[in-house]
Amino acid sequence: MNPTWVRASACHLQGSGVPVCTVIGFPLGATLSDVKAYEARRAIMDGAREVDMVINIGALKSGDDCLVEHDIKSVVEVAHEYGVTCKVIIETALLTDDEKVRACQAAKNAGADFVKTSTGFSKGGATVADIALMRRVVGSQLGVKASGGVKSMADARAMVEAGATRIGASVGVKIAQEAAGAKGRSPAALAY
Repeated sequence: MNPTWVRASACHLQGSGVPVCTVIGFPLGATLSDVKAYEARRAIMDGAREVDMVINIGALKSGDDCLVEHDIKSVVEVAHEYGVTCKVIIETALLTDDEKVRACQAAKNAGADFVKTSTGFSKGGATVADIALMRRVVGSQLGVKASGGVKSMADARAMVEAGATRIGASVGVKIAQEAAGAKGRSPAALAY
């Protein structure tokens, strides 16, 4: 969700056990690093327990990996100061395989908790090949989130088999219902 809704969401969800997640530098990642750090701090103060930051894609594509790593680290440091999870959105649909590798290495070097495939604003989402590549680069040290394009239980299963530890899907209820049907359980029983 956009940062403007974090406080209201946190208030509504208080006591539910459901953490609030927001985006930082969304959707283009072209915000200055210190502004992203402030945006993360403000969102955390408003109740966010996870932040998904968009890398500076332009900097990555122009070869400025130092700036990309600094950009990620500025948000990671704020998140970790408050015990908040930081996911790094690398927007795989816009990157070559080499750029995906460099983005994942920057996220790993900066101490991020996850790498994530997409914002949902680009031309494509997660692919099995991208998830496998991201998992190879980050190893077991970081989580990998497949986001975008996951439309069925079969898609979700393929992403997990490729190395995803989280799935982001706009059809999550449908996937939970498919899983419940396959296992003979209610969707509520699958929640974790």
